[in-house]
Amino acid sequence: MTTHVNKVHHVTTITQVAKDLGEDEDWLWDIANEMEIEDGVIWVYGVGEHGIQAFTDFGIENLIELIRFYRENPGLLRR
Repeated sequence: MTTHVNKVHHVTTITQVAKDLGEDEDWLWDIANEMEIEDGVIWVYGVGEHGIQAFTDFGIENLIELIRFYRENPGLLRR
């Protein structure tokens, strides 16, 4: 018998990631919009909330790479 064990033990909301990185949260929303669950992003829902993006540590690393990419290629970001 195989038991699946989730290796993710915490996530960080996009609001906190923006604060930690000193980035504009709206801009991060635009960038993170192209990320998939495999990239380390999930949606977290609570009572009375619409949901918020949150990132695993792996997701934050991927988001930082996207930030670098779009800083180097600002014309590629679709708004």
